[in-house]
Amino acid sequence: MKKIVFFLYVFCTLNAYSQKITEEVFSPKLNEKREITIGLPPSYLTSPNKKYPILIVLDGDYLFDPFQGALNYGAYWDDLPEVIIVGVNQNKNNERETDCTIDQTTGLPDEKGNQFFEFIGMELMGYMEKKYRLAPFKIIAGHDITAGFLNFYLYKEKPLFDAYISMSPELPTAMEKNIPDRFNALDQPIYYYQSTADGDVKKMQSRIRELDAELKKITKPSINYKFDEFKGASHYSLVLHSIPNALYQFFSVYQPISTTEFIEKISVLPSGYVDYLINKYSTLEKSLNIKMPIRINDFKAIEAAILKNKAYAEFDKLADLAKKNYPKTMLADYEMAMMYEKTGDLKKAVKAYQSAFQKEEIGDLTKDMMLDKADELKNQ
Repeated sequence: MKKIVFFLYVFCTLNAYSQKITEEVFSPKLNEKREITIGLPPSYLTSPNKKYPILIVLDGDYLFDPFQGALNYGAYWDDLPEVIIVGVNQNKNNERETDCTIDQTTGLPDEKGNQFFEFIGMELMGYMEKKYRLAPFKIIAGHDITAGFLNFYLYKEKPLFDAYISMSPELPTAMEKNIPDRFNALDQPIYYYQSTADGDVKKMQSRIRELDAELKKITKPSINYKFDEFKGASHYSLVLHSIPNALYQFFSVYQPISTTEFIEKISVLPSGYVDYLINKYSTLEKSLNIKMPIRINDFKAIEAAILKNKAYAEFDKLADLAKKNYPKTMLADYEMAMMYEKTGDLKKAVKAYQSAFQKEEIGDLTKDMMLDKADELKNQ
């Protein structure tokens, strides 16, 4: 019960601090104003040099808040990055139906559907790029008819979006064949999530499953694909299951080193613990276009692996990494002191701890701790 109360407290607090803005954007393509809801991360105003991935949410009227809640909760625990969310509201005059107008023969956007496609890809994205600080990683999400529609961005020679969240999609003509063909032809990395449920609309399920079967045959490492079929869920409740699953799929590489990752992947290595850390953050930058300092807790995890496996020489490389990420702090000197201490060079260890004392504190490393370590070694 306490956990549920705490979750609700965190959820409400995060939503209170996130900025939620409603704007009207005039679309020359549609020749009308369209309402959008923008969610800016809590750090947007306080971190003027930081750029953020963007998530375009179709059916923003009812999907915006669930996405914002999941992202804010994940960001609170540093499991998910902060993301700018744009909800495209489609509840006026049956807009979601006319926005997604499809030619039943060709299976392609037609009439207003084509105009809406260009509004999202050209006008809305252009508007956001000019007004807000965006990182290159772009996501689009939708539900049933809008989930089917968002797949048309995959048909372009160079897809605009990097990641697609297609929840119970109502697939236009031949889409279950066209998407696998596009995946086989594409060279750029694509993240793709699709879901259904045992209580989903039956006429849509067979084609969703057919698409899933074809996508599972594709083994290209550039295609990151996940499919969920939820038990005991309906066409509508599957959304609340899908959102966190999709986000954690896309951003799995972003997450800090967990206990499981440490035990199963790091501590069992014969060597190369620092290289593992470097590669983890290099993959994050390459795959998601997110560049960030290495977390202090991740430094501590690698430190623990070095100590456990007595690979003390790797402290030197870890110290170099600390200098690059936290040059004004005591972290680098501390890592060097650990190397000297563990290899028996106590004089150099004392000097390194004393040098660390003169730098800024970081994490659980304090000036008192550095002095205590130096005094302890002096008395040995």
